[in-house]
Amino acid sequence: MQKVKILLVEDEESLASFMITELELEGYEVIWAKDGREALTLFEKTHVTLILLDWMLPGYDGLTVLRRIRQTSDVPVIMITARSQTADIRLALDQGLDDYITKPFEIEELLARIRVILRRINREQTLPGGYAFGPFNLDLLRHRFSVAGREIHLTPKEFALMAALMKDPGIVKSRDDLLNQIWGYDFAGQTNTVDVYIRALRNKLGDYRNLIRTVRGVGYVLGEQS
Repeated sequence: MQKVKILLVEDEESLASFMITELELEGYEVIWAKDGREALTLFEKTHVTLILLDWMLPGYDGLTVLRRIRQTSDVPVIMITARSQTADIRLALDQGLDDYITKPFEIEELLARIRVILRRINREQTLPGGYAFGPFNLDLLRHRFSVAGREIHLTPKEFALMAALMKDPGIVKSRDDLLNQIWGYDFAGQTNTVDVYIRALRNKLGDYRNLIRTVRGVGYVLGEQS
């Protein structure tokens, strides 16, 4: 089995040293970048499994690094940030962020979130085929999604959310179900995370946006309007 390689982007040396020690004790290989520019250089040169990305960095900040990575790659990214404002987090999620953890944090929580993402990667690598519903076609193998024959770009989390809905059309999925299935655990204090992604998905579906229906007080379902 190939060793998990993590790109850690953190300019605070004492925190980075602590994180590297803990990650290596877990058996992960760690590459350290001290700023945004170095992170992009290392990312282009090395195949990594996952990125731990500080938001406030010299050179390019974390959001800029995330945007540039998302131009070419769906590699999972966990943002490490002192920012807790909903608007900031929503902005990062809309740019393709997989997860975030706010400073100060417990190392065990970070390690747990890493394990969740690694399990998701393993599931995605073993899932065959895809799903089709009405005008929607989702190809799990090629990670492609199309609407009425036109390919639509989805971020990794948007893709996973659409797959969860298309897997069981007509079945109402609660917000908690979707959080557990896609993120792997409940976001404490961030119950609107699914709503943010549903809104983004609907915007991309255009005339077919109403095929994702809201079931008030419960969650969402893929299906024709009743």
